[in-house]
Order: sequence, then structure tokens, then C-alpha cells
Amino acid sequence: MKNTWSLVDTFFDKYDLVNHHIKSYNDFINNRIQNIIDIAEPISFEQGDYIVRTGEVKIEKPYAKEADGSTTLIFPKEARLRNLTYSTHLFLEMALDNKEEENDFELIPIGELPLMLQSDYCHLKGLNGEELVKAGEDPIDPGGYFIVNGSERAVVTMEEIAPNKVILERIGDPSERRAKAVVTSIKSGFRAKISLEYRKPRKNGAFLRISFPYVPGEIPLVILLRALGLSTDQKIIETISGTFDYQMVVADDIQVSDSGLKSSSKDMGELSDEEREEYLQKLAIKFIGNRVVKGMAEEYRIKHAENIIDRYLLPHIGIESDKREKKAIYLAEMAEMLLQVIFEEREPHDKDHYTNKRLRVSGDLMEDLFRVAFTNLTRDISYQLDRSVYRRKELSIKQATRADVLTDNIKHAIATGNWVGGRAGVSQLLDRTSYMGTLSHLRRVVSPLSRTQPHFEARDLHPTQFGKVCPNETPEGPNCGLVKNLALMCKISEGSDANEIKDVIEGMNIIIEQGSEIDFI
Repeated sequence: MKNTWSLVDTFFDKYDLVNHHIKSYNDFINNRIQNIIDIAEPISFEQGDYIVRTGEVKIEKPYAKEADGSTTLIFPKEARLRNLTYSTHLFLEMALDNKEEENDFELIPIGELPLMLQSDYCHLKGLNGEELVKAGEDPIDPGGYFIVNGSERAVVTMEEIAPNKVILERIGDPSERRAKAVVTSIKSGFRAKISLEYRKPRKNGAFLRISFPYVPGEIPLVILLRALGLSTDQKIIETISGTFDYQMVVADDIQVSDSGLKSSSKDMGELSDEEREEYLQKLAIKFIGNRVVKGMAEEYRIKHAENIIDRYLLPHIGIESDKREKKAIYLAEMAEMLLQVIFEEREPHDKDHYTNKRLRVSGDLMEDLFRVAFTNLTRDISYQLDRSVYRRKELSIKQATRADVLTDNIKHAIATGNWVGGRAGVSQLLDRTSYMGTLSHLRRVVSPLSRTQPHFEARDLHPTQFGKVCPNETPEGPNCGLVKNLALMCKISEGSDANEIKDVIEGMNIIIEQGSEIDFI
């Protein structure tokens, strides 16, 4: 028993109880903010000769602006007493360039960002017990929360289904022969849910039908694969599977799906194989375009359909047009996995298994918030510059940048708990009933499932939660099993950069085949 407690002590000497929040927030403020700014759309406006160029972001530790215009360093204690927000000040290098020359950067304030206590830019970071007492803080306070308008707010950890991973589900009994494969594809904060379903079709319908963002309803998988470049029947069948039974299902779908395409097309008997492939691909893209912008000019429909396929179909693979073949292979793999479930050769996934779950902590949630707030800021800058053009005023990037746009967006979300994406209750008033209550609140894990629905399996204690989730601490009533807490010695691991993994594998002289799982990360 003595050795067990020494092991626990050693663990907490290295990892704090709220280490997952602080470490994630530090990564957000040190790295992710700059990444968001770097990949953001360029700031342009109607005066076509000019464009706003952005550089590095600078972050200053919390200070308060007094009524007389002076600034003083502010500590958490003062923020609580004066009902202020304990926040860093963000400055961004920006330059207003024209086509002929690039101007020098100006360091412009773009807003304030609520700061997590005990994070890298916090005044309390690195202080010992005596210094913390002198600063008016409790030496054993763990930090890991924010102070907004004088109130202490905790951002709770959110549980979600693993993104960029195919999840197979059976619908009803196996005898009904219905199932679906779902993948939530995430790229730079944009979430696209792609759902491929197998079901008994209505009259003259396809078995395999797919739905993805910005395309109303469902479309046959075969038509989408043709639009992605698998133009011939042989390519589609062989890419999906080499199993005869599966190929027969796909062949039936090809026959049904193509009847709709070819009924409105010209005779293809005189076309060469290459011309026939191009023509079928164009017909498939037009089919999708008719779903999205029906009644518009043909050229516009084709262009719009291609844009939707590139940007909103499996964006984690890429949003460039040369990624269409990889997307087709990925969808073909999904189709084969789905058929394996239908023919009872593969078990569907258990959505409650912790392998299929991911936890989003403060840094991840703040990243979503900052991305939307920064987008709003860039749009406002464009609008302000346009106004200056119309009023024939001198263009000034400093005057066009209103820092309160970004500040108010972020502060409002943390102060109310209403996050981007329509989620509510993401940030909560920190429980100060007792010290244990505070620690419990900072280690809370919340499921996005509705409290009013039974969700019996989601509320159950799953065997894979052992060592990760506390088996005892969960509320009674409607939140039972949906609001959980991390186990005492649970440590949340961070994801690795996909490109680094691929570089290591290629450095071992291993050839990555196109269409393999590692090819899509």
C-alpha cells in the first residue's frame, strides 16, 4: 500500500490535477492562434489594388487601462474585486499593401483574450506559496479557469465521437439489412458529417446512398464516385471490393443509377472509351449541380458542384481538386466496410467504446471560438476599409481595426457558455462550494447527447472507461451518465501531427500505398 501512495505522489509531482486544461490552453495561445491567422482568408476589399497582409501575433500579459489613460498590471485578485476580465492583449503585425509595393508592418491591437490562471502568460505562473499569498491567492488553488467580468468561469471538457474516423452502425435487426457508415470530417474547424447508408431501396432506387453538406437529401454513391473520377463501371466495382457478392450489389446500383444519367444523355455508342469516361463524369457532376442550384446555367451548375465536392466532401483529405481520387478511394473503402456489416462479416462499431471517443479540452474549444471571432474581425476590417473608400477618406489599417469585435465575441461566449456551433453550457460558473467541489468541476466531462432522451447505453458504465472515468461520480436525474468526471490519475494524451507520422514511416523506407489508411491522415 505504501508503494501505491508513493506512486500516486510521484505522478502528481509531475502532473497537476488540471494539467490537461493548462497545457492545452498554453498550446492554443503559443501556437494555434498564429496558425489560425496564417491560414485565414486574405483580408481584401473592393479597392482591388490593395490587400491587407498579416504577420506575427504579439501577446502581452494582463494589464488594466485606467480612467486617466494609464496602464497598470492586474492580478486575478484585483480582477475579481473590480469585476474586470483577466485577459491578455493581442497585437498583430498588419500592412496595407498595393500591387506595386509592400509597406512596412504596423503593430495593431486586435483585441483581448481571457487568460487562464496558471497558464504561461499569467502573472501567477512560477510563483511560490509565499508569493501567491502576497498576491492574494490561495497557494493550493489549481488554476485552469478564467475570470470574466469578475466571475470565475470553468470551461468543461466536451466528449465527442472521434473525428476523421469511419463509425459503422447497424439500424434495426440484422434481418432488416440496414446499416450506415458515418464519418465526421474536420478541417481547420469546419465539421462535415458524411453519412453512407445501405437500405432496401424504393422503386428503381439504389442500395448505397450518401449525404454530405450543402447537397440536399441523398444521392446514389455510384454517381458521386463517377463525379470524383471513377468513370467506368469496372473501376467502381474493383475499387469498392474484390468480393463477388459485394460486386453484385454495386453492379445493381450502377445499373439503377446510370439509368437516370443516361436517359437524358446523347448516344454514347460512337464515343471512345476515354471520351465516354469524361462524358459520364460530366453527367454525374451535372446531376449534383442540379440538386444544389437547379435552374441555373449549365456552366454555373458544374462549377458550383465541383466547388462543393472539393470543399465540403471529406475536407480532412484535402480541399484541392487533385484530391478527388483519394476521396473516391476513401468512400469505396467505406462502402466495402458497410457491405461487410450487411453480410454479417463484420461487427458494427460500439459508439460507447472509448477508442471511438475524443475529449476536447480548453485549448480545443478556445481554438473554435477564436477562429470564428477572428473571421468576424477580418470581415469588419474589410467593411471599414470599404467605407473609407466610399467616403474618400485616407485608408488606415489602424483606424479600420476595431479591437472590441474580437474581444466581445470571445468574452460573451465565455460569460454565457453559448459556444460556436450552437452548443450551450460549455463554460460554467466555477463551483466554489468546497475545494473538492472546485477540483471536481475542473475535471468534469460532458457528453453532447440530449438529457431528455433515454440514451440507456450512453449512460451505462462502459468497461473501457476503467482507469479513465470515475465509476462513482456522476449526478442523479437527467444528467446521470452523461456528465462524468475524470479518474484521479487519468492523463489526457495529445494528438500527433499527421505529417510527422508520415515522415517517420517514410524515413523507415516503408512505401505508403495510395488508398491505405495512413495515406488519408
